[in-house]
Amino acid sequence: LSAFTEGEPGEGREPFDLPRFWDALGQTFKVTSQEATKLSLAFSRPPLTSAEDCRKLSEDVQNAILAVATVYYWLPKGQGTTLRKMVRDATTEVVEGMIQLTETILSAPLESLSQEQLISTGGVWEACEQVFNLPRDNQAAVASALAACLGVVKDALEEMEHALVEGQDPYSDIMEDDELGFRGNRDTYWSEADRKLLSSCMGLMKASKACLKKVLGVVKAYGKADSPEQIAQLDDLADIANEISPSVDELALSMYPPMNQLAVRLNAAKLASVLKKVLEITKTSHVCPPSEEGWVQFLSGAVDHNMNKIKNFTQGQL
Repeated sequence: LSAFTEGEPGEGREPFDLPRFWDALGQTFKVTSQEATKLSLAFSRPPLTSAEDCRKLSEDVQNAILAVATVYYWLPKGQGTTLRKMVRDATTEVVEGMIQLTETILSAPLESLSQEQLISTGGVWEACEQVFNLPRDNQAAVASALAACLGVVKDALEEMEHALVEGQDPYSDIMEDDELGFRGNRDTYWSEADRKLLSSCMGLMKASKACLKKVLGVVKAYGKADSPEQIAQLDDLADIANEISPSVDELALSMYPPMNQLAVRLNAAKLASVLKKVLEITKTSHVCPPSEEGWVQFLSGAVDHNMNKIKNFTQGQL
């Protein structure tokens, strides 16, 4: 497994052929799925499989996994680190699934097909099916990564909006607890000063959502993976955009009472810095023609506006 998670794909001597790579990867995943079925059926009921058949099954499984690894290593870095990571994750899942299936078979008594063995076999099938849903180039891979980030940020924003709408006490669903004591501790409420600060923090979280939505839109509309420069620009965008959702989560967690306003300020500053970098990288890349520069400027201003308000509200905490 460490060969997949830590190893580096080689740069082939001959010109890389992306369609040929996908055909070969699809074929190796299909064969691995078939080998998982054969292995599972061979150990689904008595009598015990002969030593010779076991050896043949083992060799077939090993060869299938080696073929998957070989094809994965065809994919050079130059095709994009975002794409390569997604292919690596899918490949690792297939290998892990086959390991789990083998371990399940080895540890289960040979009476009938156990629930665990059925689940493990299905897990390998599911992992092998993933190859058909993988993005086919770095532009599609970066769009997929941005969409995933956007989903996480949307969830965090909705959760915080829900907590604010519920009123003064975001823990109103916790009526009483033997450990915490009766609800009513002031630490579970937002003060008026907290609520003023929350408004600007929410503005920053909304700017994060808008930023990811707009960047995803331009990557889909203008993103290309035809040249090394375009591929590298897309990877840079994905790398920095990946920092948005953890930064939003950190800010959201610090916003709950009892609120430490200085911690909120620091987390807000971190998120604002990430957003400014995303906008800067977007603006200087091929995905942002002059016609798209307006929203970049607008969102940059929105980030500054909310961050300045947060600084003003927390000035007394420094």
